[in-house]
Amino acid sequence: MNEQPPGRRERKKSELRTRISDIATALFLERGFDEVSVSEVAEAADVARPTVFAYFPRKEDLVFDRYPEAEALVVAAITDRPAGTSAVAALTDLVLSLAEQGHPLTAIRGSFAPFWRMVAESRALQARARELLDHLEQAIARAMADTGVPEPRFTAAIIVAAYRSVHLGSVERVLAGEDPVTVTTDHPMRVRNTFDRLKSTALVDA
Repeated sequence: MNEQPPGRRERKKSELRTRISDIATALFLERGFDEVSVSEVAEAADVARPTVFAYFPRKEDLVFDRYPEAEALVVAAITDRPAGTSAVAALTDLVLSLAEQGHPLTAIRGSFAPFWRMVAESRALQARARELLDHLEQAIARAMADTGVPEPRFTAAIIVAAYRSVHLGSVERVLAGEDPVTVTTDHPMRVRNTFDRLKSTALVDA
């Protein structure tokens, strides 16, 4: 059954959510995350402070506004994968496809450096990033359990840790001043090699 497109009300809510997040991120990048209050974000977006919290329960979520999209994508990749395709293979295909599209959830680009630097400079953002990774790991584990993957919690933990290591490694290379084009080119290959190693070991049977 095909999903129905969102109605006018849902589209307007989504547009407002995106606008608030974009305005907040621009302020954070300009002045630093810890130097901008939610009230200032609300004023800049021309909305009430409670409206901001209605869309983003935590200030940090203004920065990580695409987390729900990330979780939905990885869960769908696992639950909707073709028969005979492992969960690891499905996730590998998803990550590489998004990277090739330049999608900010997985791609590595020099233009993303200010965002990564902002996160690196804020303990609150780093802590929230770790929490969201934990949430993502739990969502992956549930999807794997629902589709019969052996040891789903262990498998999800290994996969998330492996990808986190690769992604952070690429980010650190860009922030250290390495040629972004070289890092961008290397990143998908490193992702594939890492996931291929997982599939070829006895640690992950997914």
